[in-house]
Amino acid sequence: MRAVIAVTPGDGIGPEVTASAVKVMQAVARRCGHDFQFKEYLIGGSSIDAYGVALTEDTLSACKQADAVLLGAVGGPKWDDPAAPVRPEQGLLALRKGLGVFANLRPVKVFPELAAISPLRPEKLAGVDLLVVRELTGGLYFGQPKGRQQQDGHVRAVDTLAYFDFEIERIVDLAFRLAQGRRKKVTSVDKANVLESSRLWRQTTTEVAKRYSDVSLEHVLVDTAAMRLVSSPANFDVVVTENMFGDILTDEAAVLAGSMGMLPSASLSNAGPGLYEPTHGSAPDIAGKGIANPMGAVLSAAMMLRYSFHLDEEADLIEKSVAHVVKGGKVTADLGGSANTTQVTHDLIEFINSYP
Repeated sequence: MRAVIAVTPGDGIGPEVTASAVKVMQAVARRCGHDFQFKEYLIGGSSIDAYGVALTEDTLSACKQADAVLLGAVGGPKWDDPAAPVRPEQGLLALRKGLGVFANLRPVKVFPELAAISPLRPEKLAGVDLLVVRELTGGLYFGQPKGRQQQDGHVRAVDTLAYFDFEIERIVDLAFRLAQGRRKKVTSVDKANVLESSRLWRQTTTEVAKRYSDVSLEHVLVDTAAMRLVSSPANFDVVVTENMFGDILTDEAAVLAGSMGMLPSASLSNAGPGLYEPTHGSAPDIAGKGIANPMGAVLSAAMMLRYSFHLDEEADLIEKSVAHVVKGGKVTADLGGSANTTQVTHDLIEFINSYP
């Protein structure tokens, strides 16, 4: 197949890990007879430096016209002024909104070889294989009104948590469909004992569940979900939740895998290109040192092959290459190894090239 992939490397280690993912995808393309064309664009801090904005209209247009988008990470100390009118994260939010990607999929699977570097006891990690489905275009991050105002001699800040029923329905419906191909269990996370938006979330989720008699549903308050993620993570299958809760819980879930550097994500819409990115940040403290873990970006590329291009065998091949390298122990420092980014990428490609 032929596909055009927009690459937005971003800031910090973003360019390093996306470069590794591109090389791995090129190896898969050569082996399997595909034609992947990669076109690179600026986003985040690098775009602010070049254009004064975190995402240009030209870049957004190019991403919309692509078949899929591979994203690095944005941000860093250079642009980390809370009072700045333009911030790198605005580019990320604008790209998600512009592409209409409402569903963020974040799988968390623990490799047995990495259990020792997790803060949890190994017996807690046995059988952990969960998928967080996070609503991505609503909630506190996008609700209006938003801002600051002077009131009674003080500064008052306002953020609005708002959801329409149809926004909840479409993300929950996707979660149930994904659960049908897994262990057939959905955990819906909310704060229905306090928030009106969560009460609508719970009510809508209950109605959607009636369409899926083969999938079980449980409702869990977000504070309880946070506790259970570290006390009994293997009990989760598919977790569906709103934007901010999902943002926080997936960072917590990252410790199960031993490092955020291992976690990929896919952001999907009902139509148009998907957006694929590792869940880690820009890690400016190690940028340029050649020691960044590329696995999250590489596994995000595997998700791209699976969800955007329906190339399941090719996605499996990338995932097998990651499992092979992890088992061999030639991994980066965040996973307890001493390999650099180039070495890990080389070993991934070598496995792909030699796979029978």
